[in-house]
This record gives sequence, structure tokens and C-alpha cells, in this order.
Amino acid sequence: MSSKVSIFAATYVAALKSADGLSHFLYGKSMQHGEKLAAAVKRSWDYGLFGDSSVESVWVSAPSGATVPCPVLQCAEAADAVVIGGGSLGCQTLYHLCKMGMTNVVLLERDRLTAGTTWHTAGLLWQLRPSDTEVELLAHTRRVVSSELEAETGLETGWIQNGGLFIASNKQRLDEYKRLMSLGKVYGIESYVLSPAETKELYPLMNVKDLYGTLYVPKDGTMDPAGTCTTLSRAATARGAMVIENCPVTGIQVQTDHMGVRRVKAVETDFGTIETPCVVNCAGVWATKLGKMVGVNVPLIAMHHAYVVTERIEGIQNMPNVRDHDASVYLRLQGDALSVGGYEQNPIFWDEVSDKFAFSLFNLDWDVFMQHIEGAINRVPALEQTGIKSTVCGPESFTADHKPLMGEAPEVRGFFLGCGFNSAGMMLGGGCGKELAHWIIHGRPEKDMYGYDIRRFHHSLTNNNRWIRERSHESYAKNYSVVFPFDEPLAGRNMRKDPFHQLLQEQGCVFQERHGWERPGWFHKEGPAPVLDYDYYGAYGIPTHSDYKYNQLLGKEYTFDFPPHHDTIRDECMTCRKAVAVFNMSYFGKFYLTGPDAKKAADWLFTADVNKAPGSTVYTCMLNEKGGSESDLTVSRLEPGPAHLPLTPESNGDAYYMAVGGGVAQHNWSHIQTVLQDKGFNCTLTDHSEDMGMISIQGPKSRDLLQEVLDTDLSNEAFPFSTHKIVTAAGHKVRAMRLSFVGELGWELHIPKDSCLPVYRAVIDAGAKHGVRNAGYRAIDSLSIEKGYRHWHADLRPDDTPLEAGLAFTCKMKTSIPFLGRKALESQKAEGLRRRIVCFTIDEKVPMFGLEAIFHNGVPVGHLRRAEFGFAINKTIGYGYIRNPDGGVVSPDFIRSGEFTLERMGVVYKAKAHLKSPFDPENKRVKGIYSTD
Repeated sequence: MSSKVSIFAATYVAALKSADGLSHFLYGKSMQHGEKLAAAVKRSWDYGLFGDSSVESVWVSAPSGATVPCPVLQCAEAADAVVIGGGSLGCQTLYHLCKMGMTNVVLLERDRLTAGTTWHTAGLLWQLRPSDTEVELLAHTRRVVSSELEAETGLETGWIQNGGLFIASNKQRLDEYKRLMSLGKVYGIESYVLSPAETKELYPLMNVKDLYGTLYVPKDGTMDPAGTCTTLSRAATARGAMVIENCPVTGIQVQTDHMGVRRVKAVETDFGTIETPCVVNCAGVWATKLGKMVGVNVPLIAMHHAYVVTERIEGIQNMPNVRDHDASVYLRLQGDALSVGGYEQNPIFWDEVSDKFAFSLFNLDWDVFMQHIEGAINRVPALEQTGIKSTVCGPESFTADHKPLMGEAPEVRGFFLGCGFNSAGMMLGGGCGKELAHWIIHGRPEKDMYGYDIRRFHHSLTNNNRWIRERSHESYAKNYSVVFPFDEPLAGRNMRKDPFHQLLQEQGCVFQERHGWERPGWFHKEGPAPVLDYDYYGAYGIPTHSDYKYNQLLGKEYTFDFPPHHDTIRDECMTCRKAVAVFNMSYFGKFYLTGPDAKKAADWLFTADVNKAPGSTVYTCMLNEKGGSESDLTVSRLEPGPAHLPLTPESNGDAYYMAVGGGVAQHNWSHIQTVLQDKGFNCTLTDHSEDMGMISIQGPKSRDLLQEVLDTDLSNEAFPFSTHKIVTAAGHKVRAMRLSFVGELGWELHIPKDSCLPVYRAVIDAGAKHGVRNAGYRAIDSLSIEKGYRHWHADLRPDDTPLEAGLAFTCKMKTSIPFLGRKALESQKAEGLRRRIVCFTIDEKVPMFGLEAIFHNGVPVGHLRRAEFGFAINKTIGYGYIRNPDGGVVSPDFIRSGEFTLERMGVVYKAKAHLKSPFDPENKRVKGIYSTD
């Protein structure tokens, strides 16, 4: 600091008040930079963005070459976090970091706040979505922009509560809206299903002749991006944060620690370097370039996204915003005019993203956009005689599943993502900004954010340009499509295939896509239905597939009734219950944990005591510090010995084999690695998921079948439940585990990939006389819920503890062994459970899929997380977490008392609550005990 000339801060306070005065100082090497800084600081001064703590914070070079302090750089030499990007997410994250107590934070914006994509956003806020987490996120955004910010700052954000109207042109669409309405009752969101006549009364200019009905949400509304971001910035800087505009990031320094872990060290700009352990990438369409600076994959793609603003329309004032999903168009109220936009099947990609693009727009391609005008005119005929005042066609970032990218990147610790918001950055900004801030400060979000977590994608996909482009296109084109329970993508398929894929496809397997893997969904009786290369729905001159059998089968599944293949799935389930079925579960993640500290790591990571005798297999959870469930998995203790990969790793001491759900393998891997790094454990985690296949043989006849294939005694005494051993199957070494995920006698075979097909064929041949058949994951979903087994990220999530989820038996609470999350569980146990999972059945033969509202004596107490039809008990089964309306403990007596009902699409059904699984509650079948009747 001695080389810098010290000047009284008051000199520069005076300069701040005049943009002309401040521009005499050069911010960087050119007068242009000085003028930009002057304008930015003048605006910030006018907005009150600098408090007393901001004095002496930016360094500028005087014309003479001497370096002098000017009120914006000195305190930015180090920060607890640096947020990059001054759009909705950047400003919301900064604000919530400060609100949670982290005030030594800096926001860097390469141009000016909102200059990238936020400034031209439509700013619509719809409260109802087909996701409980998203409903909660949207509710927080609404609170922030409609009341909290104004109460804190005295400034209005520009929030307008004009309501929202969803248009249904067919029964399926209205059924979807009724599902949203039922979920909204759980959260106290006012909504109404309106008839066409009622809709016409509400919105006189609307054509209702082709309507089936509408969903009206009176408290939806419209946000102002500039007003919101300005107010957020003022609130944050008042708490001590700093906002620096016109300051592009030129580099991010990363250091490797003593364990070989790469961590954020500093952020570089042309005007100085800021030391920081945390960078938050909120750079929108520019986020990919920012990620490349540190070797982080940011799987998003930029596209043109447009709307037009009409001339004045008489009678449109105070009308609600409209989403006509079937026409793929929205109508946003803009004073006495409308903004018209939507999602087309042929969006224009922006392949060469320019760093100089700020407050800029593209020329509108009317050939692409005209379809939205046609849909809008059909809905509001007055538009046909209304002129276009202006067009807005700007860039937006889109992702493979139309969900944001959030959380800590698996490649670099301290590098967080808050980008890829698919034109919903304003709407989701408040909720996501809060969760991201909590993630940064506490290591995890408060809510279940797995659906947005970057770790939901396997690392092999996040830098696969074909997959990103195809899936992002399909998600964009289908953004307004009905969200059906059994839909599957057509884009980005066949990325990961196990050794059984071709053989099962020939046998009629209809595949699902999870984590890039093709996994069996169910088996079609009329021959192969292969997944073909993506045809972009005929866009860009690409011919559509004709007679595409897989797509045709998917189309038949598009219903909220029982699907047409319900009986096929029933047959797969009942074969498993009465005889024997083979499930290909090869997509599972398969990890080994070895090394000097492997036992310490296992004790800390896993809730159950996995340090039993070698040869044992234990079902367990992994938790976060708050006791939330980050995973459920099986852990097998291995014998020490030399390596015989992929079946056994080299180990001179403790070694463990983990089998985890394939759809969440990356999440599991990253969670384990993060814990190992944070605790400094000296051990190695290796991934052999691609090296082994896995089939599960389940049902009353499984022992008889496998006894002919395996060279070992399968009796209860010789091969007890929850044990494993290396055996020979048809001349090939495999690891056999006696486990079940369907509630039957059965074994899993973990097979080196080169041995998969001969072992499978031997199993099928031996099972022919026992009535063996293939079965898929649709059957597993039904069988597992019937037995009461949990699915992670359905009825078990990071915001659920094992105690709430009925999994207390997985926790070694009776031992003194510490484990991650134990303290939280001990506190929860002492205080009593304020929420817990409950099983419900109904007598009516109607399907449920999750999100149905749960009522206790007419009061909403929760919603179903997961629901399926149980074929053995011949009932619809659902699981959901319930609360006591008075805030008290949810005791067994509370569950037994009163009347429970479930609301499905506005229709109420009496429900029976179960404290135990209604199927095989004594758990006899997994032990091989079957009644003779």
C-alpha cells in the first residue's frame, strides 16, 4: 500500500457526485473506461449503493501515472464471495448472501446491471408448477418482490399483481391444471378452474369458443427487471456488499491443495485481483465461457428468444397474464398493450456468443415468430387489427431439461453455478438466490434442490455438445407441453448402453433414459421398439422419422388415466410376486472405497454400521449436516486381498463396495468426494459402473432357478439375507448379493461386462421351466412402493431425515459411533417429529402419480410424493409427508385418528393411512417364507 498515494476520501466523495469530475480519472488504460466508471459510480451514488464502508474501495490511475485510491477498490482486494453477473440471479444471490450474514461480498458486472438477458425478460410470475419445490421457490420470489424489498428499502420494485390465466383446449390440459390446483391448496395458493363462460366474463376480449376451461390464479403477476435488480443492489450494499459495474472478469485463479483438490483462489479483472475462496457464476449465456476459465463444464446453450409489444388495445387494461400452452404462446399485460411471445419448435441457436453484447437485440425472424402471432390472434382476436409497436429478440440460456444449473461444480471446489434459467430467471430468482446463498454459506441448500443441482447430470454428458444441443432443443420445444407422468425424451439418447441393451431391445424392451443410460422401462409384446437418432421434430429441414414405434408407444402413455400398457406392467409385477422375474439394473453406480482411512470414512459417511464381518451387505443412508438424506444405497464389506477387477479392488485393510441408484450416481459420487475432502480422509474412491453389469433375479422361484446356475448353496443358512460372496455362474465369476428392492426372495448378480450375456442366457435358460420373464423399472416402481421401499428423490430427499422417512433402522443411534448428520437426528428425536411419511391406499380404481393433496379432517396437511398402483393388493398406493396442523408432533395416534382424504384433480377420495406397508408387513417373503395357500 505504500506505493499508492493516499488522498483524503472526501476529495473523491466530491468527485463521485459528478460524472464529469470522476471521468478525469482513468479506470484502466483508456478515457472510455474512465467515462464508463464515472457513469456507473454516479448511478450507484444516486441509488445510494455506497455506504460509509465503501470509501477507499476502487483503485484508478491518474493521468500523471500515479496510482490513487478512489472510493470503490481497496476493500475489494479480498472477499468471502465474488458473484459474477449482474442479472436477476446475481443480484438475488448477492442480496440473500448479505441477508444471511455474509456481507464481505462483491458483485462484478462486465457492463451494467441487467445488461445481458435480464433487461429484456418478460418478467412473468406464475405461482403453480408441477413441483412442490418450484412452488416454494416461486412463493419466495413473490414475497421478495411484492413486499420484503419495499419494506426494507422504501423502494418499489415494479411488482404488478394482475393475475394469471392458463388456457386449456382439451381435457388432458385441464386435468393437468386441476393437478396444479390441488397442489396449490396445500400451499394456500388461491386458484379457480373456470368454465369458458366464466373465462369470458373475466377476460372479455378472449375467444373462448375452442376452450375446454381455464385455471385462474388471482395473485400471479408481473415483475420489473430493472426495478427489482436496482432495489436488490441497494439492499445488498446497504448491508455492506459492493457492486462494481463495467468490470469484466479476465481470469479465475485456482490452486491445488495438499490432497490434490482444485479450489478457487482469486478473480482477475483488468482493474485488480480479488482474493476469494468462492466464485458464483451468474453470467447467463456467458456462463459457459466463465466455466472454461477453470475447467468447469457448464452445459447450457444460447438461443434467440423473442416477444413483440403491440400498440394500444382498448379494454385490455388490468387483464391477467395469459399462457395458452396448447398454442405455445403467452400474452403479458403491458399497460394498455400486450407482449406476445412463446416457444417454437425451430428456435435459432446463438453459436458464437459475443462478449460485447450488452443491452443489445437480434433482428426478429418473422418466419420463426409468426406462429406465435397466429396463436395470439386466435386467443385475442382484437390483435388482428392491432399494430406492433416494437420487437424484442434477445439471447437466453437453455439447458438439457429446462431446469437451472446450480450448486458447487464437481470439478472445482468453491466454484458455484447460478445460471441456465431458461428465461425464468426473474420468476425463480428470489427462491433460487436464497437457496444458492444458503448453499454457499452452509454447504447445502435448505430445500430439495437436486432437480437444479449440476450434479444431476453425469460428467460424461456435461461436455457432450451433441447431447446438450439436442436435449436443450427438445426441452425448449416442449416447454409448454403437458407434463405427463411417463414421458421420456427423444433427444440425446443411446449415450450409455450396458451389455444387455441389444439383446433386451430385440425382446421388446421399451427403454427409459436416466443419467445418460438406457434402462429397461417395460417389455412390449409386439417386437423391438428402438430409440432412433433425434430428428428435431422436423425442424431445420431434418426429416421426421416415419412409423417411429418408440415414439408411438410414448404417445399412448400420454394420459392421466391408467396407461394402455397397464396390463403389461401388471403381468411383469405378478410374475415377480408368483414366480420369478429378471431385472436389468446395470445402470447402477458401482464404487469402491479403499485406503488407510476407509473405515473412518465409512463410519462417518454411512448412517448404518457397515463395519460388520466381510461378506455382509448393509442398506444405509448418507446424510448432510442437517440430517437430510443425500442418498440411500447398499454397502458391502469386502475381504482384503489382491485386485481382481472389476469384482474386487486391491486392499490391505478395509474395503467397501457401494451400489447406488444409477440415476443419481453423480450426486452420490460428488457427495462422497466432498465429505472425504472436507474431513481429510486418506482413502480412494473408484468408479467401476461401466465395467460391470447387474441383474436382479427376484420372486418365490428365484432360489430354485439360481441353484442351477450358481456353484454355491443358496439356503438361508448358507446364504443369509444381506450377505454377498464371489461365486461362479455358468463358468464366470460374479458377485452374488442376497438383496431385494421389490420385497421378494432374490439375489443380485454383479457381473464383469464381458461375462454379462453368457450369465444372462444361463439364467433365462434355467428359468424357463419356472415361468421366468424380463421385467423393467415400471414394474420395480410398483413393486417397491407396494412393499414400502423408498425411492431417493421421490419419497426420500435431502430435506427429509431418515427418522421422518421411516428409516430409523438404518441409523446406528444405539452405538456411540459419530456420523455425518447424527447430531441433527438426535435433536429431532428428542423434540419429536413434526412431519413424517405415511402410506395411503384408496378403494377406488383411479391412478395417482404424486402431488395429490392430503387432507386430515378436511385440513390440508401435505401432498403425495409418489404413487403407483399395487397389483398384488389391487389398490392405488401413495406415500407423502404430513404435518400436524397445530404444529405439534405427528404421532402414531395422530395418524390413526381422524379421517384422511386425497384430492386428485379436484376430486376427493377417502384414504386409509397405514403405519406399516400393507403388503407383507411381517417381512416374510424376503426371508423366503411363503404361505402354501
